[in-house]
Amino acid sequence: MKPDKISEAVVRRLPVYLRYLNELSSTDILTVSSQELGRKLDLNPAQIRKDLAYFGDFGRKGVGYNVIYLIEKIRQILQLDEPRHVALVGTGNLGRALCNYNMKENVKIVAVFDSDPSKIGTTMNRLIVQPMDELEQTVREKEISIGIITVPASEAQKVADRFVTAGIRGILNFAPTVLRTPDGVRIHHTDFTADLLSLAYYMDSDDET
Repeated sequence: MKPDKISEAVVRRLPVYLRYLNELSSTDILTVSSQELGRKLDLNPAQIRKDLAYFGDFGRKGVGYNVIYLIEKIRQILQLDEPRHVALVGTGNLGRALCNYNMKENVKIVAVFDSDPSKIGTTMNRLIVQPMDELEQTVREKEISIGIITVPASEAQKVADRFVTAGIRGILNFAPTVLRTPDGVRIHHTDFTADLLSLAYYMDSDDET
């Protein structure tokens, strides 16, 4: 289920496919072609077929993909067929929004942490905000494998270090800074500011080249 040398771009497209397939399933659509997926997702159908072919032969020529079967297979590929527990550090506005978001696909925030005494003991989406000194024990007890960082940039590396020490091997970082972690720890950076500023580049109405 995990072929060698699969590019990050392919892996990042799989959740996009999964989201749309779930929409189809919710409306009782049983099959979908790569052409239909491509039109909906603005992707080349050949790219979709190539992406899925890395992991197996899921479609039938002239028929397309069985929606329910493909959902099951993509969930297995992404290791979402079993629950994935997540810890979040930083209970400001962004952290609160993420905690309140209805995450699906067996990924669930099960613990939240903060270093601010005024926030410790408060409740976020039925979770009690815990102090940082409880992080390592909670990660072990709740079998947490993914960490989310929504703290200021100056504190992000310290949080990442705590996650690594606790045994977490996947980190989603929202702080606008580059984190350093040992080999074997995967970090995905999400920088709203960089995305917004880069989007401004395309706002010139003149199509000059």
